[in-house]
Amino acid sequence: MDFVKIFDTTLRDGEQVPGCKLDTKTKLKIAAQLDQLGVDVLEAGFPISSPGDFNSVTQISKTINNAVVCALSRAVEKDIKVAAQALEYAKKPRIHTGIGTSDNHIKYKFNASREQILERAIKAVAYAKRFVEDVEFYAEDAGRTDNEFLALVCEKVIEAGATVLNIPDTTGYCLPEEYGAKIKYLKENIKNIDKAILSCHCHNDLGLATANSIAGVQNGARQIECTINGIGERAGNTSLEEVVMILRQHPDLNLDTRINSKLLFQTSRMVSTEMGMPVQPNKAIVGMNAFAHSSGIHQDGVIKKRETYEIIDPKDVGVTDSAIVLTARSGRAALAFRAKKIGYEFGKLELDRVYDQFLIWADRKKEIKDEDIPVIISESNI
Repeated sequence: MDFVKIFDTTLRDGEQVPGCKLDTKTKLKIAAQLDQLGVDVLEAGFPISSPGDFNSVTQISKTINNAVVCALSRAVEKDIKVAAQALEYAKKPRIHTGIGTSDNHIKYKFNASREQILERAIKAVAYAKRFVEDVEFYAEDAGRTDNEFLALVCEKVIEAGATVLNIPDTTGYCLPEEYGAKIKYLKENIKNIDKAILSCHCHNDLGLATANSIAGVQNGARQIECTINGIGERAGNTSLEEVVMILRQHPDLNLDTRINSKLLFQTSRMVSTEMGMPVQPNKAIVGMNAFAHSSGIHQDGVIKKRETYEIIDPKDVGVTDSAIVLTARSGRAALAFRAKKIGYEFGKLELDRVYDQFLIWADRKKEIKDEDIPVIISESNI
């Protein structure tokens, strides 16, 4: 089994969502939960961006015992120096610095040449290396960067001291086969790639962030950058809970993470509450409907054998149990199951009569609750 490192950027990229700004106290609370969850790297913030962010990174650095604490910077000496100062107390500090490498960014964002960008990248990594041993380089918009130039940049920043190479699909444009092929190309064409780890940082503009990240690790990347609930800029980032459970449910990939999956639901709810970002009900793994069944055919199958319609045991992600939701689409098996849970058992003829009354109620209400069941039974005259 090969392990994929989980780089959590909930407190940096995730917090960039409008309305999600957190104070230091709340960041410390979430950081402690992420450390307990088992993330390998915790990106605590962007210290140069504000005094508050600098303080948050500093305080998190003092309290985190297990994860690497990472601070973001641009390829600017002042950014890097401030990041290093914020990480002064970290047991395992990492500076995350980088620059855009696509022709689009080079021309329109920096008004520069490829040669100038390469020089700035090398200089930034070398400067960061003066402060910490662990330096991650991000090639912003790598998804749209020419592979040959991207490989050259990666090779040169490794020579300058980079230990991790972040290959972001910044705009969420890549298809999984394209992103996977890019990682494969880098793995095979960077001469000194044995000295660094390739990392996936995928955005969800086309709903492909998770698929792209999995394609990345299938082709040699060994770090995934992600957020709880997939929060992040625009349509969000790769969802931590999704990539963790995909790898765990597919042992044939021979890849896993060190995440304690039983804390996923709890962590999801904490982040949702503290950031004021509701989790959509149909969200994979942690949505309220992820283990809920309302169709009679599905309910019957799950009651007989859970694996019929569930590939994940809810308890594995911290959910107490599957939910059998009673609606007009539910069958007799579901009604009998829910009734038994509150102390009622029926023979076949009794169940038929109760079920007839149940359907009358179910056509009037969206969902039948436990407290409705005794009333339905009494109206059935059994």
